[in-house]
Amino acid sequence: MSESTVRPGRQGSAWEVFRAFLRLGLTSFGGPIAHLGYFRAEFVARRAWLDDREYADLVTLCQFLPGPASSQVGFGLGLQRAGFGGALAAFAAFTLPSAALMVAFAYGASLFAGPVGEGLLTGLKLVAVAIVAQAVWGMARTLTPDRQRASIAVLATTAVLLFAGSMASASAAQIGAIVLGAVAGLRFCRNDDGGAAGGTLRFPVRRRTGVVALLLFAVALFGGPLLAAALTSGALNLFDAFFRAGAFVFGGGHVVLPLLQAGVVDQGWVGDQQFLAGYGAAQAVPGPLFTFSAYLGTIAQVGPGGIPGAALALAGIFLPGFLLLTGVLPFWGGLRRRAWARAMMRGANAAVVGILAAALYSPVFTSAVTGPGPFCLALACFALLVSWKLPPWIVVLVGAGGGVLLSVIGF
Repeated sequence: MSESTVRPGRQGSAWEVFRAFLRLGLTSFGGPIAHLGYFRAEFVARRAWLDDREYADLVTLCQFLPGPASSQVGFGLGLQRAGFGGALAAFAAFTLPSAALMVAFAYGASLFAGPVGEGLLTGLKLVAVAIVAQAVWGMARTLTPDRQRASIAVLATTAVLLFAGSMASASAAQIGAIVLGAVAGLRFCRNDDGGAAGGTLRFPVRRRTGVVALLLFAVALFGGPLLAAALTSGALNLFDAFFRAGAFVFGGGHVVLPLLQAGVVDQGWVGDQQFLAGYGAAQAVPGPLFTFSAYLGTIAQVGPGGIPGAALALAGIFLPGFLLLTGVLPFWGGLRRRAWARAMMRGANAAVVGILAAALYSPVFTSAVTGPGPFCLALACFALLVSWKLPPWIVVLVGAGGGVLLSVIGF
């Protein structure tokens, strides 16, 4: 049996997880919302490691928790597939390519400069439009099959678009939409128990392990600043700054930027222009935006700097989200088996579809589609994904080449 026809529920190996996520780590452009689309295409549609309901449940949980949501989803997928070895393999494979590129940029590499580079960025953004549109289309068919859940999705889209005036309020609007979706599900989706038919994701995490993870999170969050001050350690100060940024951000992605700016620019560790240059480079690399921390750790005027500083910053910003996810998972499966919890999950999952639809419009569509040429390229990429059923990495190559062509001919 090939990898693409693996039956749901079959346990795999960490090496299998690593290979699957490495390809995504090299080709997943477009930010956290696009990454959720890539994950669905790879692990729900192609490899059938889980179904849409199970995937949406995991996405919903990660949206509720602080941390990089798409990386937490990847961590959870690897954990479900091959235990903690699979979780670490997923994280390493999905994160290291972009982290390495950000470190290279910190050492002076000039990435994506000139009209060809700008065209390449445009093409990758348009691929993200197609990827997110495919995810919204596929998940809507499964998770909003009736008028109640379709209405919840539409209301969630409306709420997020109307009330997300800034990065911080966007995160709050997303969380609020999920909460309201869950409440609406409890009221309007109790009679449909179709969600129970989907298999419950089982994660190899004991309750004791979950409690230990939550305790470690609390100790690091509250004890880290005290320990860094007592030891006057630059390395601990650097780790603590990134840990706190990862612990207090909901939704991940661009929402973390104000926290990082406060943590490193306001402290005088990184200059404002350096910060903005790194942020621009982060848009041009695949994988999670949180690898921007590798760039900051490399050039920071506190801590070891260089590659050790990048490793400290990466560990600090990703660790809180993974500890929280590990701590909550042992209790999540038992909770969602209850009838009232399943009704709330149906409403929350419909709201997730609405949130993805809102993100498809802004910032994905509005920032990428700037004219008829880009629109046609995005539409072509969507057709290649949905009708031709080409794998996303091929569509990435097509989109990147098309973006360069549009830039060269000035269309």
